[in-house]
Amino acid sequence: MHSTHPPRWKILIAFAIIYFVWGSTFYAIRVGVHEVPPLLLAAVRFTIAGVVLLTWAAAQRERLPSRREWAATAVVAVLIFVVDYGFLFWAEQRVPSGTAAVILATIPAFMALAEIVLLRTQRLTLRLGAALLIGLAGVVVLVDPSLGMAGAPVYGLGAAGLLVSAASWSGASVLSKKLPMPSSKVMSAAAQMLAGGLMLCIVAAAAGEGRGFHPGAVSGAAWIALAYLIVAGSLVGFTAYTWLIHHQSPTKVGTYAYVNPVVAVVLGHFLGGEVLDVRTVLGTVLVLISVIVITTRRNADAAAGLAAARAASSDASAQPDSQR
Repeated sequence: MHSTHPPRWKILIAFAIIYFVWGSTFYAIRVGVHEVPPLLLAAVRFTIAGVVLLTWAAAQRERLPSRREWAATAVVAVLIFVVDYGFLFWAEQRVPSGTAAVILATIPAFMALAEIVLLRTQRLTLRLGAALLIGLAGVVVLVDPSLGMAGAPVYGLGAAGLLVSAASWSGASVLSKKLPMPSSKVMSAAAQMLAGGLMLCIVAAAAGEGRGFHPGAVSGAAWIALAYLIVAGSLVGFTAYTWLIHHQSPTKVGTYAYVNPVVAVVLGHFLGGEVLDVRTVLGTVLVLISVIVITTRRNADAAAGLAAARAASSDASAQPDSQR
């Protein structure tokens, strides 16, 4: 944490960006994938954002990644961009943007499971077990057609893809703490975005998404959505995040995990006409309760001694450097 105290208005603006800009990117993705093939859209977004961020970091005399760090970055980028974002962009062709954000909010649950089963750094307590079950119940409410609730259930394959996406992000979180990633958070994010964007280009080409696609037929709304994802979502959002983590506690900055799904649901409803029924509201509430319980458990652990270490290393959370 820096000893200087920035003006309150700057802090409020930065929080507004990570709350509302990141929350709104889910709707922007939905607008884009309705006209542009999903993997191609993701590839363009992250390749351009990666080039811009890497160029800026180099201009600030940030050290470029070594070969070893590029190799580690490529592994993490596969999990984050090819798998996580690939499935997210693909799923939003048929899954409402708000619901997609809610399902991805299960990331803390997957991370908790990884800590218990794989890393063995946490134990399964009654509180944690209850939180995991509540989160699972929220997902079931969203996708199970046999519950007899008002509202149509979420497209099953899309929901499954989003759960794979959440699990992949969690795996990247674990690996990014073990692999030799660039020490600079900005350079690390730039390298991840660029590597992930280029790999998405390859995957999109292999999937044949370029065949029959005519950029001239894409509407202005889709181009605006792409520009918004690049500039606001990837560049402005990340800049606000890295600035905040140097001036606020990781606990406060991490509250975006609670707010983003709510913002996405509200925007999807009012801007995209997505149905806000009993099924959606109940599923959202259950998942958010799970997220809050799990993340406050982490905060309790931090109070016991981890907070100082994380703050000293500017590690905002257990998530990778690239944010939504």
